[in-house]
Amino acid sequence: MEMSHQACLVTIRKLYPNFSATERKIADYILLNPNKIIHSSINQLAEDLNVADSSVFRFCTRIGYKGYQAMKIALASEVISPMQDIHERVNAGDSVDTIASKVCRANIKTIEDTLAVFNEEHLQQAVDMMLGAESIHFFGSGGSSVIAMDAYHKLMRTGLKVQAVIDTHFQLMAASQLTERDCVVLISHSGSSKDILHILDIVKSTGAKTIAITNLAKSPLSSSVQIPLYTVSEETDYRSEALSSRIAQLTLVDVLYVNILLKRGKEGKDAMMKIREAITVKRI
Repeated sequence: MEMSHQACLVTIRKLYPNFSATERKIADYILLNPNKIIHSSINQLAEDLNVADSSVFRFCTRIGYKGYQAMKIALASEVISPMQDIHERVNAGDSVDTIASKVCRANIKTIEDTLAVFNEEHLQQAVDMMLGAESIHFFGSGGSSVIAMDAYHKLMRTGLKVQAVIDTHFQLMAASQLTERDCVVLISHSGSSKDILHILDIVKSTGAKTIAITNLAKSPLSSSVQIPLYTVSEETDYRSEALSSRIAQLTLVDVLYVNILLKRGKEGKDAMMKIREAITVKRI
């Protein structure tokens, strides 16, 4: 069945982990140059990438289109209209309401794209791994450390033993004390943060289980953990990756939290009630 005209780039991102080396070469080019693709012939694209025309054609059918022309039409519809509407630039003369609208629409698109690339099997494995662990540790550096603390704040309510620290020295110390009974969730949009990769090396030496929340791309982090959970975010003139990735990461943390809380049943409900009772003294 041919894909909808609105789904070309998202479909490529979703299928990316399963692509062959040649398919990834074509996918990378399309993702980086969507506007150029809609003005290029199949021969031009094949020549630019030094691949056969048939390889490009097979790629198009692989992602759900009848051929190159059908893929170009879908891509043009996505790039020229919806993408410009959603990722439009913020201008100096924009009103507060206009800016709010642009930011909100971009956030919605980020969440929708992340939902489109959810791998149900990986998600289920991550939930089971966290439920079966003696303790769960969240690690993130820079902007991702805020996501790690949010995950700690949420998962504490499930009654599971969780931990998160921001200081990089404390992170290394905590990582060194883990065992094969523990589980670690490493958060990094780029997947190439030196601090996170250093922690991963230490974690792996302890035998602890590993999950990553990272951008949908091949990276040192995504290729080295047991379970990668992917997010998708677009960078624009006014939205740095730190902004857009944060929305996707927070949403993925929420997905894990709700799944775990429901799986915990009465134990989860009891833990949440204890926390609610404990913090009532902070309310007027």
